[in-house]
Amino acid sequence: MTPSGTAVEAEFTVPARFTLHTDQNPYLAPGTTRVDAVVTVNATGGGAPADAVEIIVVDCSGSMAGEKIRSARRATAAAIAELRDGVAFAVIAGDHRAQQVYPDAGTARADERTRAEATQRVGLLRADGGTAIGAWLRAARGLADRHPDAVRHAILLTDGQNGEDAPVFTRAVQSCVGTFTCDCRGVGTDWRVDELRTVSSALLGTVDIVARPEDLAADFRALTGAAMARNVPDLWLRLWTPQGAVVRFVKQVAPAVEDLTDRRVAAGRQRGAYPLGAWGAESRDYHLCVDVMPAAVGKKVRAARVDVVRGDGLYGDDALAEANVIAEWTDDASRSSAIDPRVAHFTGQVALAGAIADGLAAREAGDVPRAEERLDEAVRLAAESGHDDTARLLGGVVEVLDVKTGTVRLRPDADKAGAMALDARSTRTITVGRTG
Repeated sequence: MTPSGTAVEAEFTVPARFTLHTDQNPYLAPGTTRVDAVVTVNATGGGAPADAVEIIVVDCSGSMAGEKIRSARRATAAAIAELRDGVAFAVIAGDHRAQQVYPDAGTARADERTRAEATQRVGLLRADGGTAIGAWLRAARGLADRHPDAVRHAILLTDGQNGEDAPVFTRAVQSCVGTFTCDCRGVGTDWRVDELRTVSSALLGTVDIVARPEDLAADFRALTGAAMARNVPDLWLRLWTPQGAVVRFVKQVAPAVEDLTDRRVAAGRQRGAYPLGAWGAESRDYHLCVDVMPAAVGKKVRAARVDVVRGDGLYGDDALAEANVIAEWTDDASRSSAIDPRVAHFTGQVALAGAIADGLAAREAGDVPRAEERLDEAVRLAAESGHDDTARLLGGVVEVLDVKTGTVRLRPDADKAGAMALDARSTRTITVGRTG
């Protein structure tokens, strides 16, 4: 068994090395069964670029007329310019349907000629029609399906609310799960954060507001550059637990909060796997919570074995990296009552995201007391965790009367773009270093 708090490494070609590190307090009071741990997955090193697909979906509905469509053209051209040679790509124009802009069908391989051709076509985009995000996603999936072994990524841009019936939209999103990662961006303030978060969460991407159309190009360039740096197409966090144990939850807690609990798929006896999407050289943190069978004082057991595997290795024994979560029962209250600093930190980060979501929902519903109560808590948690960006965004929605207690009052003149930015970015987290 690997001791808690140590890393186990596995060599792999792209990236060169994965490591797992467990942070936890393994000591439990007699009769206690809950075990919490934060597992950090880190990928470092180089390696040859993987086969990749980039799909750019641009809202061309009527509301995009004027500066928005001009900025969307520039942003799409900037994304195309970021594509490395050999990457398969396509551009889709979305209105009440999905129309392929470039190439005429399928995908093209990026080179000097195809990038120039695509940029020329994009320059002709016009704004007209409605908004059918589900149709756009289904078109993107049709292209991604042509490249099952590639790192598949999409950027989806819209400025408005989806015009499809809710069941149609939901089915479209679900049909794309596992086929590509999608980063969603809303331009202006007439789109709905919850709609784009539904897409980004299901497809393991991000959501954000770009309030000013002129900022789109830089954002598209950054998103494409990040996608080009990923070279592991399908990574999973696999969790083994002993007989009688129950997994309470598995949550990504950095760089953003994402609950993976309900995405578990069977991966063998007493094992389940949770999708992590495509990876490059990066680090992410996951909070695991497991209930184990109680044992006598002095007993030490493995509460979980965590490993990272490729999508084609869910049932195999070749892990890219592995680590253990330990439970040890003690009658020393000073040991069992201690909370690991990183577990405490990320528990607070999840609580902060929840307080913001609840507060904004209550504000939207006109429930002022509830909104102020939850945003009051959010202000306090943001201050305690050093989440300065979130605190600044909260300050645009509420007037902070007392930072220490978190006492707030809703601003009647709150900027809509600021409130949407707070909503979209509420699940972003900051990390803390280890003490040992």
